[in-house]
Amino acid sequence: MASKSSQSRSRSKGRVTLSDVASMAGVSSMTVSRALNDPERVSEQVRSRVREAVEALGYIPNRAARSLAGQRSYSIAVVIPSVSNAVFSNVIKGIYDVCSARGYEILMGNTYYSVQQESSLIAKFLTHHPDGLIVTGLNMADSARALLQGAGIPVVQLMEVGEAEPIDLNVGISHRDAGAAMARYMLDRGYRRIGVLGAQMDYRAQRRIQGFVNVLADAGRYDEARIVTTSEPSTVHLGGQLLGDLLSAAPDTDAVFCINDDLAYGVIYECQRRHIRIPQQLAVAGFNDLEASACINPSLTSVSTPLYEMGRVAAQMLMRRLDGETIEQPVVDLGFELRARESA
Repeated sequence: MASKSSQSRSRSKGRVTLSDVASMAGVSSMTVSRALNDPERVSEQVRSRVREAVEALGYIPNRAARSLAGQRSYSIAVVIPSVSNAVFSNVIKGIYDVCSARGYEILMGNTYYSVQQESSLIAKFLTHHPDGLIVTGLNMADSARALLQGAGIPVVQLMEVGEAEPIDLNVGISHRDAGAAMARYMLDRGYRRIGVLGAQMDYRAQRRIQGFVNVLADAGRYDEARIVTTSEPSTVHLGGQLLGDLLSAAPDTDAVFCINDDLAYGVIYECQRRHIRIPQQLAVAGFNDLEASACINPSLTSVSTPLYEMGRVAAQMLMRRLDGETIEQPVVDLGFELRARESA
């Protein structure tokens, strides 16, 4: 590594350049570019020397120059409904782990479950000329769909499959099938007076409920009085409130399916306050199988969804497309797993 005096000489010339980094690291400018943009193409030893030189000199990559030279911005735009929800935190981690390893930056946007906000974010992000875009779900405003179809970049719609024709690439699960699987499980376990609790009620939540209700109806067990939903944001506290509403309308309910684990946690806590025994008096099930679901007492029966894998596969599909590969399977159904535990 170069001395402080050589560092000062580099800094004194003004903006630190790629050549300055190359000189300090003892490699060519092309090797530095590869280490920063395609790190897998150089050895770990060289990557380490380049990193040390970048840190010592305070080098800032010129994204605009890289974009002009290679027709790439080295950025990926990601549009999700919530940055605070643990569900999307896991998805985002999968995206970051793939993109950051390839030298890509993430432009993140939060729609707050608003179709209008989603359209606005997509329009703004496209002005930054991202190399690809990841959006949540298959339903969107016609204006947003038109923007993405005309953008000329790869687009991945994630979280769900099977409900509509994707714009380009698609990875997720069938929420309708997952809801149906939980209904069959509860019926097989002998529950007959089954309720449903839902909040936020985005398209995917609606499909879970529809799949669940269809199975109940086919079995002659559907009761509209046992379906309690709200457009309010989903919280643990709300789960307890919705259970109270359900038991007021149908006190003989013997099982309840919550469209996410947050609501299910609230139901369990409310049952404990009311001295309702789980599952002897009321069985409880959730959706997404968050980390706490196996630890809560009683442990929660839930549908496990491959959240991290959705983000990882979506990002990998973008990278493959950007590398010029043909995607033989543009729609990837990652499937789900029903995790039976103490609560049901």
